[in-house]
Parts: sequence; C-alpha cells; structure tokens
Amino acid sequence: MSRVAEAPPLTQHLSISDLKPMPLPRAVLMCAPEYFDVVDVKNPFMEGQQGRVDIPLARRQWLDVSRAFESAGAMVQLLEPAAGCEDMVFCANPAFSGLDGEERRVAVLSQMRYGSRQTEVAAHAKWYEEHGYRVVPIGEPGCLFEGSGDALWHPGRRLIWGGYGHRTSKEVYRKLSEIFDAPVMLLELPTEWFYHLDTCLALLNETTALVYPGALTDAGMDLIRSLIPYVIEVDADEAIHAMACNAAALGGKYVVLQRGCSRVNEKLRARGFDVIEVDTSEYMKSGGSVFCMKMYLF
Repeated sequence: MSRVAEAPPLTQHLSISDLKPMPLPRAVLMCAPEYFDVVDVKNPFMEGQQGRVDIPLARRQWLDVSRAFESAGAMVQLLEPAAGCEDMVFCANPAFSGLDGEERRVAVLSQMRYGSRQTEVAAHAKWYEEHGYRVVPIGEPGCLFEGSGDALWHPGRRLIWGGYGHRTSKEVYRKLSEIFDAPVMLLELPTEWFYHLDTCLALLNETTALVYPGALTDAGMDLIRSLIPYVIEVDADEAIHAMACNAAALGGKYVVLQRGCSRVNEKLRARGFDVIEVDTSEYMKSGGSVFCMKMYLF
C-alpha cells in the first residue's frame, strides 16, 4: 500500500518513533573517476566548467572520499566505470537501493533526464543483480526518477523523503512507496541550483537533519520541522559554494562533507557528530559532492 504525504496536517499525529525501524547502511557503492569530466551543462554549477576539471586532482580527491567512508566504518564496494559515462562517478543517481517490508534487498532503477546518464543505468542494474538484489524498474512511463539523488531514506526508520521538480517526477513516489512498503514525505524543489534533494537536505540520524531552507517551499520546511526534532539550518553561502548539505552520514555519528563549512561544522559538533572533512572541489564543478559520489548499501 502506498502512503504519500505532502503537508504537515497529514502527519500531525505521526512521529519518527512511530515508524518501523530499519537497519543503517553498512557499505557504500562507488565508481572510480576513470572517465570523469565536465562536457556539457546540466545544472548551474557546470556553467563555464567544461574542460576545466583537474583530472589527477579529481582522482586523488575520490580516493580521499573513499578513505573517509572507510574511516567512518563503511565498507566501500566498487562499480566498474564505463567509457563515455563521464558522470558515472555519481553513484547516487542511477538507482535507489534499500530494504523492502520483509527486509529483502531491492534496487529500483532510475529513469534519468539526460541521455548521457541513461546509459549508466544498465551497469548499475547488472551490479545489483550480481550482488543479490531484486532489481525493479520504476515503471512509470513518461516520468523521471533519479534514484537517491532525490529519494532519501530516513536513518534508522522505514521512511523515504522524496524530492521532485527537476529530475524526478512527483508521480513516481506512489510506486516507490509500494515497492518498499514505506511512507514517503514529498518535498518540492523550486530552485534551479538545488536540482536534487540531496543538494539541500542531509538526514544525519533519526532526530537530526541538515537543510538549506532557501531550496524548499514553506510547506516543505513545515513538513521537515513537523517530523524531525533537530533541524540544523545552513546559510546560502555554505549551501551553494561548499555544497554543505550534500554530506553523507554514517552510523548515526559520522558526517563526511566538503571542507571549509565552518559554521555548519560548529553546529554539527555541538550536536555530538564527528565531522570528517574532504575536498571535492573538482566534483563540485559538475554539481556534486560527497553524497552524490556514493550509494548507501544495506
């Protein structure tokens, strides 16, 4: 049964503790930047960046991110890069993985907006099939879906936060709710800089989230505040220029994010999080940072 909500009145009698528990991810899927580059413009971050990626630096940065995940206790599994797929390093987008209502591993395949990224989906499908996942197409003709760029698991609970507007269609979330037997809280993305939900919202543990309010509607922020007790707000400078909200949380304790987010880091440490800073400057030229560079595996 699908359960999709978009306004606080529908959740006024619901709390996070009412939701069924779900294990935290223990591993991440990454893809080495063998073919990474900026060759066109798919979002505002990419404007003027074509051909300006420092490839050797990008490779070093990718290794540092991988090591940061390992230091936070996550096993790093690898997807083979494919020639001609310059964005394949961003593993968050071509699928959405998780556990269904019977705790079976499932990967739902994306329907990507851009043709240059659609070719990545088959490689992801093959990897998930080989690793024991039930692989399911989203199966909504004419709709877009960009995986865990827009669909985010609430840490430790069976709840999906679903962004829509630029790369994912609102209509797909009813199907996603049915596949995973989990409720979905919808969040509209009205601004061009924050084209995926993972660029403006990071769910850190059961009770804490990092969010840039300027990327969401008032209704969306009301929905977040109605369910998440501790909402750490990010200012426009760190949200845009350091992609602070594109952070990855692991174990409910560690937060891996772009270095230099001093104001966010202070707030995170005050809440008891261990902050691991990395440099993703070359990937930010393509509009992605830490969260984009991995897929959580359950």
